Amino acid sequence: MNSSLRLLSIPVLMAAMTAAQTPSALESNPKGWTDILPEASLKGWSRAAIPPTDPLRDYAGWKVDKASRTILCEGDKLAHEWLRWDKELADFIFHAEWRFRKLEGEPRYNSGVFVRTSKDAVIWHQGQTGAGGGYLFGNTLVAGEAKRINLREQMKENRVKPIGEWNTYEIRCQGRTIALWVNGAVVNEFAECDVAKGYIGLEAENFPIEFRNLKVKVLGGGK
Repeated sequence: MNSSLRLLSIPVLMAAMTAAQTPSALESNPKGWTDILPEASLKGWSRAAIPPTDPLRDYAGWKVDKASRTILCEGDKLAHEWLRWDKELADFIFHAEWRFRKLEGEPRYNSGVFVRTSKDAVIWHQGQTGAGGGYLFGNTLVAGEAKRINLREQMKENRVKPIGEWNTYEIRCQGRTIALWVNGAVVNEFAECDVAKGYIGLEAENFPIEFRNLKVKVLGGGK
């Protein structure tokens, strides 16, 4: 392919990607959502260690900026934990927007958004956040026993934006299906989830990451 054809293909590709986008559930129907951005005191949320067998370190890395309505995890390399919203949910959509703060070099940015996770995080399901794309993985229940799943190979496309830009995730948990929507399209689905309910939360893992526009919509009258 010559260079002129390559240049012509770029707008065609961009147009195709735009056409393939679907609006978020929040955009489609803004009614029925609960804003769960925590207060500075983190009231209604709890910190918990990862793995749960580790002690919870003295860590003040979760900081809420009331003016910008964001919550920053500073990414202390000694503190691997998650911030759990203290309400158990069954069927719902969790809307969360995030971005990493760009660091020097090419670090392997890593964090996540949790759904249907046990209070002690022995069982967990996560929408992975990182330059490698958004996909689902976790420790789920199979025939009553914990089993690791990783759906990176089933990710339809990498829709995560460059480091430093805001991304939007929506994770829909309904029945046995967990679906991850990233910046305009569903990119991953796990259709065999036997964990009927659990907690949602945000992960702190080594790198500074900001979250905003945290909203939950309960589906079908479930709690």
